Amino acid sequence: MEVINTLGRRKTAVARVYMQRGNGEITINNRDIKDYFSTDVLRNKVKQPLAATNNLEQFDIKVNVDGGGVTGQAEAIRLGIARALVELDAEHKPTLRAEGLMTRDPRMVERKKPGRKKARRRFQFSKR
Repeated sequence: MEVINTLGRRKTAVARVYMQRGNGEITINNRDIKDYFSTDVLRNKVKQPLAATNNLEQFDIKVNVDGGGVTGQAEAIRLGIARALVELDAEHKPTLRAEGLMTRDPRMVERKKPGRKKARRRFQFSKR
């Protein structure tokens, strides 16, 4: 089996995922997952597609992730891993779709508008 290359995005985070057969090591930006994500919640979020398809200890995953915050990066990695699993075996798709792992979350930060303080917030109004 060669290396499977997929892409996952969330907000401004972009994750390039490289998956191959191995013993379950996950490396993110040349660091171990335990070093990169300090909380169990984020680590579980990354491993969610592997757990849903019973493949936790079968693949070595190398990830290059850039942009966004830690949660956005974790969700981008999760989408990339889910897409890699579907590319490997199409029978995983209904399981991952039912868990909501195949959907790219389109929500982004709304741009700031001219004449406003933020996207929708107006400057303070002074009556007098």
